[in-house]
Amino acid sequence: MNVPGLGEVNKDERFGCYYSQPIALAVLNGTECRVVLEGYDEDPNNAEYRVAIENLLSATPSVLKEVEGLIYQYYLDVRSYYPENYEDFPRIASADEVWSLIQLGSEPIVSRRGYGDLGVYVSLECNCDWEPEHGLQIVFKDGNKVCKVGPYDGHLTNSDAFADQTLEHVIYRRLA
Repeated sequence: MNVPGLGEVNKDERFGCYYSQPIALAVLNGTECRVVLEGYDEDPNNAEYRVAIENLLSATPSVLKEVEGLIYQYYLDVRSYYPENYEDFPRIASADEVWSLIQLGSEPIVSRRGYGDLGVYVSLECNCDWEPEHGLQIVFKDGNKVCKVGPYDGHLTNSDAFADQTLEHVIYRRLA
């Protein structure tokens, strides 16, 4: 199947998703990614997927720069669980250094949200040195605006993750 912006995509029958050929994403500093489409072929309005894909392909690193302070807060929250003298915890002093501890994912997943606005979102699972177990999840609403960062939980919004409508527009929910 051919998807505008991605070209020919191949279906993985085991997972039921479509995978693009590797494509460099400017928003991820040129990282070569295979874009994954969940539910694309059976969606009655897959034109919204195409818009999200187009937005993702044209997004710049400034989209991530806007949320680096929130990602840094996630780092600080995890760091607060460790004693100050714990030597194995990675140390950084400011939000702009956070990227040195992140390994950006290479398979952004484009899918429709099952709740709330039923919009199309792009979820990216990343590794990060401060939280090797849960990593970092970055979610883009419509492919071009970060709407959620924090530990990877598979949810597209904090509202969905915590079943709490008051969190609908919360990008980062501090760890409890």
